Amino acid sequence: MPKPLRFLSPIHKASRHIGLYFERELADARLAPQEGHLLAYLRSYAPCPVSELVTVLGLRGSTATSVLDRLAERGLIARRDNPGDRRSFLLELTAEGHRLAEHVQKFVDKLEAGIGRRISNGDERGFKAVMSAIAAATNVTIVGGRAAAKQRRRLSAPRSRYRKR
Repeated sequence: MPKPLRFLSPIHKASRHIGLYFERELADARLAPQEGHLLAYLRSYAPCPVSELVTVLGLRGSTATSVLDRLAERGLIARRDNPGDRRSFLLELTAEGHRLAEHVQKFVDKLEAGIGRRISNGDERGFKAVMSAIAAATNVTIVGGRAAAKQRRRLSAPRSRYRKR
């Protein structure tokens, strides 16, 4: 009999719990979990390029296109030209998308609080250590969230013609 996986099986199971939680909570809004995650991400970090969403949410290009098309058809997101890369678009929420993203954020906050009430500070430090070990063992870097937003701001800031001495 194969030995149970110490880390990957519990992480996969937790991911499934989260997905089912979002399916249940977002059913009334007619949103799939991926759509909810995308709206919540844009709520905090828009405007952002499609490539960032693909990286952060782990979507395949074709999946991202279909999810984005559905959200655009519902009037929840808008695409605009990316001045930093003519080959890509920046995504942002419409007014209705922002309203729905706020609705999604309530479920995110509720889940975060529910987890936080059930663990100690030491548990959280241990969790963060495991997540850091995963990043180190996989040697994969995912730049998203605040780091990506900061990088976008730095790249889009007007450049001075003069250098500081």
